[in-house]
Amino acid sequence: QVQLVESGGGLVQPGGSLRLSCAASGSTFSFNQQGWYRQAPGKQRELVAFITSSDSTYYADSVKGRFTVSRENTKNTVYLQMNSLKPEDTAAYSCYAVSGTYVSWGQGTQVTVSS
Repeated sequence: QVQLVESGGGLVQPGGSLRLSCAASGSTFSFNQQGWYRQAPGKQRELVAFITSSDSTYYADSVKGRFTVSRENTKNTVYLQMNSLKPEDTAAYSCYAVSGTYVSWGQGTQVTVSS
């Protein structure tokens, strides 16, 4: 069984930056895809970004040019660098990891962008 633990959320002013981390532990794993979703109150869950085992990446239009997803295999960690944050980026961010047909989820971390 895989456990995913996120960190790095918090309160930041508009225009600021945060870096989210998602560390994996537990059973031996080889992830096909790792990424991030977010959900704001009253809104649908949104796929923000992901990175594949071949280092291909995807970004939602709303974050292109501002967010960067990366991974560090030696630490079994995936990151989401968020720059030029906007109030509309405020949400609970959750990481996920796909291994075959199994999807693991983190517990979520809150990001609040406000002055």
